[in-house]
Formats: sequence, C-alpha cells, structure tokens
Amino acid sequence: MALLDPVVAPRIAVTRLVTGLLQGLLLYWLYSTAQDKVWPATEAYLLGPLMLISLLLPILLVSSLGHMSIKRIGLWMAGAAVVMAVLAWHDVARGAEHVIWGNYKPGAPLRVISAQLFGFCVVGFYIAHALVLASAQDGQRIARYPTYFEIAWKLGIQLLFSLLFVLGLWLVLWLGGQLFLLIKLSFLKKLLGQAWFVIPVICFAFSFAIHITDVRPSIVRGIRTLLLVLLSWLMPIAAVLVSGFLLTLPFIGFERLWATRHAASVLLGMAGVLVVLINAAFQNGEVGHGVARGIRLGTRLACLLLPWVVGIAIYALTLRVMSHGWTSDRLIAAACLLVATCYAAGYAWAASKYGDWLHLIANVNVATAGVTLLVLFALFSPLADPARISVASQMARLDSGKIGVDKFDFEYLRFQGARYGQAALQELTKRTTGPDVAIVRARAEAMLKRQNRLDETGALSDVSINLTLRPATAKLPESFLRQDWTQVSPAWRLPACLKRAGPQCDAYLLDFDGDGKQDVLLISNDPRASSVLLAEKDDGSWIARGQIPTDALRCKPLREKLQAGEFQLVPPKVRELEVDGQRVPMTLYTPEDEVSCPDETAPGP
Repeated sequence: MALLDPVVAPRIAVTRLVTGLLQGLLLYWLYSTAQDKVWPATEAYLLGPLMLISLLLPILLVSSLGHMSIKRIGLWMAGAAVVMAVLAWHDVARGAEHVIWGNYKPGAPLRVISAQLFGFCVVGFYIAHALVLASAQDGQRIARYPTYFEIAWKLGIQLLFSLLFVLGLWLVLWLGGQLFLLIKLSFLKKLLGQAWFVIPVICFAFSFAIHITDVRPSIVRGIRTLLLVLLSWLMPIAAVLVSGFLLTLPFIGFERLWATRHAASVLLGMAGVLVVLINAAFQNGEVGHGVARGIRLGTRLACLLLPWVVGIAIYALTLRVMSHGWTSDRLIAAACLLVATCYAAGYAWAASKYGDWLHLIANVNVATAGVTLLVLFALFSPLADPARISVASQMARLDSGKIGVDKFDFEYLRFQGARYGQAALQELTKRTTGPDVAIVRARAEAMLKRQNRLDETGALSDVSINLTLRPATAKLPESFLRQDWTQVSPAWRLPACLKRAGPQCDAYLLDFDGDGKQDVLLISNDPRASSVLLAEKDDGSWIARGQIPTDALRCKPLREKLQAGEFQLVPPKVRELEVDGQRVPMTLYTPEDEVSCPDETAPGP
C-alpha cells in the first residue's frame, strides 16, 4: 500500500464502525454500573483501567485498521493497553480521582481517573501512535522524516475534524428535537437525554468521521497545506516580536518580568508557538529553496532566539521554586521546559549549519518526541509523581522554617497533594514539637474535615486557627471568638478565613472609629482577596464595617510594613458632610489620593 492511500475496503469500514459501536456500548455499561454502584464500579482498581482503555484504545484501533498488519496491530494494542492500565492504577492509588463524567448530582459523581491523566494520555498516545504508524508505513523501526510528518499531521486533522463532526451531529439532533417540540412531540428531546443513546451515538459518529477522513486523503492534505502556508507567514512576525522583547529586556531590567509572577508560563507559551511556527515553515524538510526568503530568514532567526526564551523561562521558574518550593504546576512546567530545552538546543544547532534548509530539525523532532513520551510516563507514574514531590518540598520548607505557619498552604496539601497530602496532614495532626505546634495541629485537623474547596458547612469551629494576630501579643475579644459568622450578612463581604479552614488572614486589633472598642481588620494572605473591617455592635455581635482597596493589598512593601507595625491611624484628609444629623461620606477620585506602591516590581508574595 502506498503512503496514505485511501482505505476503501468495505470490511475495513464495517470493522471501524462496529468498533465504534462496541466502544459506545462498553462505555455505557461502565457508566450504568457506576450509577447503580455495582461491579466493576465498586472496584476502583478495575474501573480506572477499564475506563481509560475504553476511552482511548478503540480510537487507536480504528486509526490503525488498514494501515498496519493484524499482527502489528495486536502487538501495538496490547502494549498500549498495558501502559494505560499501569498509569490508571497509579492514578487510582495516588487518590487523584476527579469527576470525568456522570450525572453531577451531589454525592453521585462517577469518580475514576483524573482529568489531568486523561488529557496527557491523549497527547502521549497521539505522539506514540504517529511514531508506530510511520514505522509500519516505511517498514523499518525508524521511519523517514517525511513519513512522520505526513502521519502526524493527518492524525491531528482527523481528530480535529472528527470532533467537529460529532459536535455538528449533536447540533443537528438538538435542532431536530426543537422542531418536533413545535408540534408537541418530545420523543427526540427525551432520547437526547438518555445515556444509552448518547454514548453509543457519539462513539459511532467519531469512528465514522475517522473513516471518512481516512478515505479522503487529498482533502486532508489540502487542509494541511493551507494551514501550514498561513502559519509559516506568521513566522517573521513572531521572530521580530521576540527579538524586540529580548533587546528591550536588558534596558528595563528583569525585575518587571519577575513581578508578573507568571513570566515562566508566558515564555513557555511563546517557546511553544515558535516551535509550531518553525515546523510550519520547515514542513517535511524537503521544501528547501521553495520557501520565501522572508520565511527562511525568520525561521533561522527564531531557531537562534528559542534558547534565549527557554533559558529565561528556566531562570524565572528556578527563582519561583527557590522562593516558594515545588508545586504540581511548577513540576509540570519544569517537565515542559525540559522538552522545550531539547527543541531549543537542537534547533539552534540546526540553524548554526549554514548552506542548507535546517535539515537537522528532522532529527531533533524525532528525538524530542521520544523524550516527550518518557517525560509524560514519568510524570504519571511513581517515577516523578508531581504530587509526591511537591508535598515533600512543601513539608521540607515548613520543617526547616523557610515558611511560617501563617503562610503555609494547608489547603494545597488537602486538595492538590493527592494521598501524599492527606498523609502529610495526618502527620501534622500528631506533631508534639516544633514552632506553633498547637496551631499546626488545629489547622491540619480542620483542613482534613473539609470535603471540597468551597466547603463552608461549619467545619471551622475556631476561627482563630486561621488568623495571625498583629501584633502577636494582641488578643481577640471573646465576643469575636463566639460569633457565628454564618449568620453575618451579607456573607460575600466576609473573607474566606472566617468561613473555612485553610485560608489565612492577618488580624489587626485597633480602634478605628474611636469608640473605645477594639475593631478587627482582617487582611487575607492572598493579595487578590479583599480585606474587611469588623466592628462590634452594642449587643456583642459583629458586623462588616468597611474594607481597604484591593490594589493597596497587592503591594508587597506596604504589606510588609503593615505586618511590621510601621503604620498609624490618621484622620481623613477631607471632612464629611453632616446634614440634619446624618453623615454623608465623601468618595475621592483625585490621583494624589490613590495608593502607589513604593516598589512596583514587587506586587505581592
């Protein structure tokens, strides 16, 4: 069979459609057992692998039919199933399950595998499947680069248009249901709400779309060619923009870059864009001098700029980790930067070879695809589990005193640390030594009682465990500690530290209105959250009296001076109006009354 010849054998079409239908029936069976809470849904270590395999393996099979021998297909399906099962078992064991589908009724979600695992498996098996298909097409272990290029782009376009086909089908069915409703017939609308109909139809339609795109290769090539031509003309623009950024950076300094707190993610995103655009211009490596001169120059320049972009991103992430330790997001970013480093080093090497059309990019792409697969497997296996590493990092920071109890993120351990975070919280509840050990135990115990991030059902029995008093010698009024904060209205004005365990606030005890009673100013440790001034009424209850502008709380130098006690209470600059015994406050808009940060490069921790 020639490269990408259309698969027109009727038996191939029938096999693909039957596979899609069987996939739908299998997924519906798993769904129904979960709803009824019967086997295999009662066995998480069985349901997880079955779910992941049922979602992905049939798609690999449908795509393989007609392009590989039966023996090779069998070996590839067996190997892919084993990898999926191993990853799903680990995902269940680490306790990182999330709702991936279900009826979304309280207490009745289908908890199987994490959405993160599913997403990265889609990426990983897309890469692996392209490598396997290309190897089978050329009949050798390492295929020619043009074959990799053709297969990878074909698969990507097939998947995209298959998804669009399914969405289009669903739109047509929904509109059909609305049409029948006009004549008081609701059978189609009810049918679209039945899982036994919806799941098999989606899987059958997806397999049908893959087959149609497979037997029309000329259409796929045409779409790919148009897309690559359009993308390649973005290459010079991207190269100029990145050049301008890198040339400007030394003059304005890196401080503004670090102040954004998301420099690494933006730089990583730009590196990804450059890689895509470089490959859009490079194509299958055989276009050579047919590429426009502007695109050729822009592509070579982008290859030389890529190491600088990746290098700055690595430095930004390193600074962040040194200041705040590892988290799952930072570990995934580090994994992405490892892959980006392979591209950056390889592309710069290719660009340094003059007199050819960057032909070494082909070798770099194939090698980096293998590195990407290894990195993905490590992240979602015990080898480099982000939750395990990040929990160990955060606990080490707490034990070494690099972070105080007032800033330690107990909520991260509970909801992002998987089973490792739960184990760490359990260990914290049993501690008997260390600074602020009583507060540590109380906060860990309260956090373990929370069922989800928005749980405000009264698990926080003592608000003082969420508060850091300023000054430390201050004491909260007894009426403040007795207050039922669920009864304070409006509830949206109250900070999260009064509602649930986890969020931390600084509590400043001062008499703001001069009535002789101590008021409490709560400022959240999250600089994005608002503050609140709480005042005691004559009957001993507390109300929300006011707040500080949120912009002022994002300024790190001001927050640090406030925590150090370097402030005083002063009368307002403009007096208020009093009309018939009623005070009318004045809201000021003049620029000189706006809060300015002494150091704009440090917006907050």
